[in-house]
Amino acid sequence: MTELTSNTPRTRIAAVGDIHVRETDEGKWEQYFKAVSEKADVLLLCGDLTDTGRVAEAEVLAKELRACTIPVVAVLGNHDYERDNGKAIRKLLVKENVYLLDGDSVVIGNVGFAGVKGFGGGFDKAMLGMFGEQMIKDFVQEAVDESLKLDGALARLDSEHVDLKKIAVLHYAPIQATVIGEPEQIFPFLGSSRLAEPLNRRQVFAAFHGHAHIGQLAGETSKGVKVFNVSLPILVKEGFDPAFYVLEV
Repeated sequence: MTELTSNTPRTRIAAVGDIHVRETDEGKWEQYFKAVSEKADVLLLCGDLTDTGRVAEAEVLAKELRACTIPVVAVLGNHDYERDNGKAIRKLLVKENVYLLDGDSVVIGNVGFAGVKGFGGGFDKAMLGMFGEQMIKDFVQEAVDESLKLDGALARLDSEHVDLKKIAVLHYAPIQATVIGEPEQIFPFLGSSRLAEPLNRRQVFAAFHGHAHIGQLAGETSKGVKVFNVSLPILVKEGFDPAFYVLEV
């Protein structure tokens, strides 16, 4: 776990997901990241950082992020793994001082951030169970593993820090409420209630995710943890300009 210290008593968190940077985007994001830096103390990137998982796309993003003068905390999304370049994309972004989380955590100011990509499996009573063919069990196990990684990262924050606000950074949704609007047939591929379990157990202050482009901006878990779907298309639809959401903690 990495720790940064700050004298700021409150932290302004900007968040966005699904920016889908392309090779032709050079110069497109510079002003955006400058604007974020003026309005917030930390930027969260909630997965699908690249459009098709190409290393060249990540190279463009890495260059654009040099305009961002605040700490950047990120997780990868399913698009970033499309071409099996996850490790290369991670290496490029970490070189630009991005805190790329995968079962890890970082403390910035008065906030502890824990992040995982997450996975699908469905929500509540419709959540897929670990029964049947091995391929179904493997699918469910992936969601279980992601949930356990998130729980472990949050537990380490609890054990090492007192009076710390905890924020979860995800790509897949932990609740159904923030994906409503998408076709119900694809709900199982948009997230899993298993990701909500550590949010409730560890009393997380708020969680951010993306992935569902036609969902809802805000919802909450059964225990009242605030959840925000900050997919770029949703922020644009909601009228955010520039398109990022800011939460003060």
